[in-house]
Amino acid sequence: MLANALAVFGLLATPFASATVIPPVRRGEAIGITPHDKYSSSVGVLGCKIDINRVAYWPSSVDCNNICVKVTANGRSVTLLKIDSFAGAHDISYDAYAYLQNGVGAAGGAALGGVVDVTYEYVSPEECRPLIKTADGKLPFSAANSMNFVNSCQGGSWVGDNFQLYNIADARCQWGEDVPCSFPDLAVTNQPDCGGGHILGIQTVLPEVYPVVDIAYPN
Repeated sequence: MLANALAVFGLLATPFASATVIPPVRRGEAIGITPHDKYSSSVGVLGCKIDINRVAYWPSSVDCNNICVKVTANGRSVTLLKIDSFAGAHDISYDAYAYLQNGVGAAGGAALGGVVDVTYEYVSPEECRPLIKTADGKLPFSAANSMNFVNSCQGGSWVGDNFQLYNIADARCQWGEDVPCSFPDLAVTNQPDCGGGHILGIQTVLPEVYPVVDIAYPN
């Protein structure tokens, strides 16, 4: 029964990076990027509380420390939150992809499709702090669906020191309630505490004041 509870709230082991092991920082490495026009986060970062137009969707696990990446092309750079794993490609938000090409972004007109050659480097997560829209600047996670990753980051990592759980059930902020939840004492319980009268993972439809609006590719 405990195993079932752990599975529901994301505490079973998965291959996320250790909070205390920081991979070597690669500087100026060349890759090809492609555009991504639908927000998602494999670790449950809430899209309604970040800038979804500055996200990296890369074929590697999300890390507790190397969560901010700087991508450069054509004399321009963007910093991106690396909060999703996307198999087989180095995707970035379409608006960021367009900006690297035209210097304006998606609002400036259609950007060429296909692979764009860039260089990237991991930078301090503090450089991505402006992309986080919470009042305290902490990275927002779904309390019901992010416990595995957040728990793996405990012990002195950047994410472990800079996260906040919310009772919002999905990364696109469609269901739940905008209530902060506290990380549990795992010796007592595996469930975040969202306060009296609040049901963890509740499926109430969130109002339209929590939009996650994707910028679609031009027709």
